[in-house]
Amino acid sequence: MIALIQRVLEARVTVGGRTVGEIGPGLLAFVAVERGDQPANAARMVERVLGYRVFSDAEGRMNLSLADTGGGLLLVSQFTLAADTAKGMRASFTPAAPPEAAEHLFNEVVALARRCHPQVHTGEFGAEMSVSLINHGPVTFRLTA
Repeated sequence: MIALIQRVLEARVTVGGRTVGEIGPGLLAFVAVERGDQPANAARMVERVLGYRVFSDAEGRMNLSLADTGGGLLLVSQFTLAADTAKGMRASFTPAAPPEAAEHLFNEVVALARRCHPQVHTGEFGAEMSVSLINHGPVTFRLTA
């Protein structure tokens, strides 16, 4: 499982012109489920996303996590993160989990995050989404679980 997290001042996901998920300060996490991922990967990813220290403390150091700050979390499924781009000029999506398995584990990530964190919003799995954000820093990390 892969997550690309971005520290944001705000982020929004729209589908067909309607907003389906929106947060203020917090994290936007693009999540890809890979073949072979299990519920343990989902649990570990939630632990990492909520606990990864990307927010500044009183001294300006990145020592605080989303769990510490209570900011928003916007989870967006993005299978293209699992692409193999090592060869040629077109990505191979063989490493990505099939849609049914990916949706199941993505929903597991969402459910686990909602149990642990008060402000969790999502995009719409499998939809053509427009994502807008203001990256704060900019701060972006690639996490694996």
